[in-house]
This record gives sequence, C-alpha cells and structure tokens, in this order.
Amino acid sequence: MQTALPLFDRQFFQAFRRTLSIHYLLNHKTLTFCTQPTTDTFKSIKYEEDQQSIDGSQSTNEDKEEPKTLCGRIENLSKGVPVGFAFQSWMGDGFPIDRGDIFHTINRLRKRKFNKRALEVMEWVIRERPYMPKQLDYSFLLEFTAKLHGISQGEKLFSHIPLEFQDELLYNNLVIACLDKGMIRLSLAYMKKMRELGYSISYMVFNRLIILHSSPTRRKLIPKILTQMRADKVAPHVSTYNILLKMEANQHNIEGLLKVFSDMNRANVEPNEITYCTIATAHAVARLYTACETYVEAIEKSMTGKNWSTLDILIILYGYLRKSKDLERIWRIVQEQPRVKSKSYVLAIEALGKIGDVSRAEELWSEMMSKEELKSTEHFNSLISVYCRHGFISKATGLYREMEKHGCKPNSITFRHLAVGCMKSGLKTETLKTLDMGLDFTTSTSVKKSTPWLETTFTLVDLFAENGDVENAERLFDELKKASYARYSFVYNALIKGYVKAKIYDPNLLKRMILGGSRPDSVTYSLLKVLEQFR
Repeated sequence: MQTALPLFDRQFFQAFRRTLSIHYLLNHKTLTFCTQPTTDTFKSIKYEEDQQSIDGSQSTNEDKEEPKTLCGRIENLSKGVPVGFAFQSWMGDGFPIDRGDIFHTINRLRKRKFNKRALEVMEWVIRERPYMPKQLDYSFLLEFTAKLHGISQGEKLFSHIPLEFQDELLYNNLVIACLDKGMIRLSLAYMKKMRELGYSISYMVFNRLIILHSSPTRRKLIPKILTQMRADKVAPHVSTYNILLKMEANQHNIEGLLKVFSDMNRANVEPNEITYCTIATAHAVARLYTACETYVEAIEKSMTGKNWSTLDILIILYGYLRKSKDLERIWRIVQEQPRVKSKSYVLAIEALGKIGDVSRAEELWSEMMSKEELKSTEHFNSLISVYCRHGFISKATGLYREMEKHGCKPNSITFRHLAVGCMKSGLKTETLKTLDMGLDFTTSTSVKKSTPWLETTFTLVDLFAENGDVENAERLFDELKKASYARYSFVYNALIKGYVKAKIYDPNLLKRMILGGSRPDSVTYSLLKVLEQFR
C-alpha cells in the first residue's frame, strides 16, 4: 500500500529501516570495522511499524528480480566476492550508477535481510562517490553500522559525518538505532538534544517507543508516550494508530479497539486497509460477524493494488463469514499473481474448512502439494484441521501417516487438531491420549496466543462441556484465560454449559466471568438460571 507522502517524508521513512556492518572513508580518515558476522544475536521487533509502505505490485515482482538490474547483480554475487565486481560489471555495460539504483538496491537487500551486503554497497558508495552523498546515504550507513557493531560504533560514525549532514534525519535514525537495541534511556537523551537543537522528532520514534512498551507490565506508560508526542507537536500517523489497534486486538479487547478507532477518527487520521484488516479480524475472532462484514466492505474499498497480505486476510475473513463465492473471487485474484505462496494455499484450505467445503479444500491441497517440492508440517496440518473440524478422523489419521512418509514431523498443533477429530467422532479415550501426546512437544508462547491455536482449544472446551466433562474443560479453559481469549462471553458460556450438563452447581461462575474481564450476556443468565436447580 503506498501512501501519498511528500518526498522528504518518504525518504525519511525509508531511512529508518535497519541493517548491518561498516568500513567507512570520510574526510581522508578511514574508520574500519569488522564486517564478519558476530556471535551476538539481535532480536528484531515483529510489528510492521509502517506497513502502509507495502506495495502489492512490488511484492509480487520481488520473488524474481529482473536479471539486468544492479540489485540483481549484487544479489547474485557469490559469498565472499566483493560488491565492487557487480558495480564494475554494471558500469562496464555502459550503465551509470545513480541514487535511484542504490536506493532500490538497499531496500531490496534490507527486505531480504542481506544486511552485510547492503553495508558493503554503502561502503562502496561513500568510498567511490559515484554521486555526491547526501543525508539519506549517511543514514543508510549509520543504520547498518549500529545494527552490526552496536550503538557505540554508530555514535563514533555519527561524530565523523560532516556537520551539514548531521540534521534531524540522522538524529532520528540514531534514536531509532538506540531503540532497536532496547537502549531507551540513551534514546531519550538524544531526543532531548534534538529538542534543544530545534529538530523535529519523527512519529516513527514514538511508534518504536510504543512497541517497546507493549508488554502487559509496561503498557501503562503508553499514555505518557502519547502525551509527549502531542507536547512535541508530532501528529500521530496512521501507523501509530495501527500499532495501538493491533495491541488491543492481541488482547482480545474489542472495547479498547473501538476506543482507539474512535480516537483515530477524532484526530482526522484517515484509516487505511491495514486499519480495517485489524478491526475486521478482531470482530471475526470475537464472533461479531455483522460488524465484521461492515469492515470487510471497507477493506475492499480501501485496497490499493493487489497486496498479497491484504488478499490473505480477506481469505481468512470470508472463511469466518462463510461466504464461499467471495472467497473464490479473492482466490482467483490471488492466482493471477506471478507466484502463489504456499501460505495463501494454507489459509484458503483452512477457510474452506470453516465454510464446510471439504472437497474444494482437498482440491486446493492437492494443487499446493503438486507445486511445492519441499513439503512441510504446516501443509499437512491445514488439511488435517479441515478433516478434524468435520469429524473425518479416518481421513485425518491417514494424512497423519502420509505426513511421516514425506519426512514431516507432527507437532503440538497436529495433535491438537487430531484431538478435536477424535472428540467429534466420540472417541473420548483417544482424545485424552492425543492431547497428552501433544504435551510432549514444546509449544512457543506465540503459538499458544495465536488465533488458530486458541480457536482449536476452545472447540475442545466446548466439546468437553457438551459431554459434561468439567474437569477437562476447566483444564483447557485455563489456556484460554492466560491468552485473554476468555474475555469473550461465548467462551465462559461454553464452560458454564459444561457445569449445566454435569449438573454441578458453582456459585462463583458469574463472579469468575466478571473478574476475568468478560461481560455476561443473555445466554449467560439463561444458563445460570438453569444451573440454579442443581443447588
């Protein structure tokens, strides 16, 4: 998605994405740093802080670079071959090296995480000067230096950059480099210096600060960050609100989500397709399908180009809404792309499972497997989930055995799906055994908080509750509570239904529900009224 930005803002934005390493020649002084990989592992923040820069047409062409571009030649260099060979080859064919070539090359290398190679490109540009370097070139150099060699080397480089280029672009870049390393105090010190110099602080700095304070223990500081943002006269960007919306969605807090969206409208910030995707998905997960439909319509109206990530989300949403015709329409658009990613196939198969079109899901799965040389556990899990959702346990176990033949190892997700299949087939003993087998696998926190995992777990809670098995329902309900998924009233209602089926009275159920952040509804009170007779 491409937002119409002034040229300076666009350069400003691109300068703030990070990379690696350095060797630098400046004013007849050479600063040389080791460009070999270090043993330090740097964690990157997963949020796509400025997702509005995603462009669908570019993303579809990135999988296969044009063979006669400078970027393509640099990417094709063998490991250890100096980047100068690519430049010599390019100039030898009579092509000049201009700023646009370097700009495209750096963005491409950064996206592919060829950070060391990107640094080598900037080293060459600063050393050989095919054109006069400007702020953006020094920003790239500073970015990669801080990424590879740490903030101390980044600060050292900053001090050697000509004074005329030590402007707000460089300072903002240095602040974000500090934040990427988690050095909040140092970044605040540089922000203070920027205010003294009269430099504007970018909204991207505040975006990064918000992300760093997104954990439950630090979220209380976010209002102070927003207050400081206003004090610095920095207008919140659409990406700022998208981050806040995503945080509320991750906490399954629909009320908080709508409050952020209301604040966004009051600030006259125009929502983009990412905004609507986040809100629509949150409503779909909360089973508020009428509201979800409204936001899905907004997504389709706000789409710019054929952005594959937005198409993937629409596939998910039309699966929730059980709209097979719309799903097929979006799938046809996906197939028009030069290459359909396996992830899109997986999402389409799972969406068809929600709709109930098992045969069509099988068709897409066969098509995907015929195209993918390397099979993965995720590929098999997608169709296993469809079979298990509809109680086809024989087909699911057959696919499970086929998975092992292809050298794909099952994981905790596989066994959780199989447990659903067993339960839907009335095989309670096998269900419990399968659940226990899944516990032998390590499951990351991110997976346990993911929507597919939580929805599969809720299905099991509901099935156990339907059978009056309160003990096992409570065991799995605890997982949903830890992930804040129990904020939805239908989750607690399923648990209460288990007590009704088991004819067990518990006077604390309503209190638990309210304290757990869930709002009782008419179904809740109906179930509690039935439960009263078992006192």
